[in-house]
Amino acid sequence: MLTLDAIAAYRAETYRTRQDLRVETKEEAIEHVNARGFVMFWPIKGVVMPSLWAAVAGSRVVPNEHDDPGHVIWGWKDSLLGKRSWYYGKVLRKKATMISLAVVPYFYALSENFGSPEDDYLTQYRDGTMTTEAKQIYAVLLREGSMNSPALRRATSMTDKKANYRFNRGLTELQNDFKVLPIGVAEAGSWNYAFIYECTHRYHPEILEQATDIKIGEARRELVTLYLRSVGAVQVSDVMKVFQWPKREMERTIDALVESGTLVSGLEVEGQKGTWLSLPELAE
Repeated sequence: MLTLDAIAAYRAETYRTRQDLRVETKEEAIEHVNARGFVMFWPIKGVVMPSLWAAVAGSRVVPNEHDDPGHVIWGWKDSLLGKRSWYYGKVLRKKATMISLAVVPYFYALSENFGSPEDDYLTQYRDGTMTTEAKQIYAVLLREGSMNSPALRRATSMTDKKANYRFNRGLTELQNDFKVLPIGVAEAGSWNYAFIYECTHRYHPEILEQATDIKIGEARRELVTLYLRSVGAVQVSDVMKVFQWPKREMERTIDALVESGTLVSGLEVEGQKGTWLSLPELAE
């Protein structure tokens, strides 16, 4: 029977929370993201996922103190924007996510970007699947090119404090759908710190090309497989929390992976309830 201790030992290696495996440089951070395929920037409560924070600081709560050694990841993240070392944006659960450039096409294949980047968003807006704020922001970036967030607020007439929620929601929506991403930091705004945003299809045209031949089912299977290689074993509900796909699509993906022998389902974990999925090597 699989035990929580065995799962924890597996994750201590893949998450790099074990002291002798900790990430100490931004080069190692890039290697970690490439090895895992995708990680969160911060740990997210209730979500089973590796994070860059945990790989650097271990399994402890993120502190508020700015001088905590673990916060070195802020500098790494900012210095690598624009370097094309990984793909960074608010993706999984609309939270900050680092994705290996080799894996991004699989995410992109699941996005709403089917045809021309200049036309798709208008169709989404007409169909009611894109908010007005996201449409306004994207239209400005398409027309004007890369822009820092204060300038983008002005260009979309969302400078008022009351517009903060709508502006941030629009930016997050666009990042989540792989339409825009931060590509640098500008000394702008009240804090002299603001992200510079650009359209994904202009900044990473290769992603569109690589995603063209990836079928939706293939993309889902690849991403779930990578996720299980990171976490070892989880309940189906945990997989749902990460990807937030329709239940039927998730079930179809898992069934295909179990049938191919990539994953094992129906496992019992000592002292735990629910349906568990596992890598075959952990189930032995």
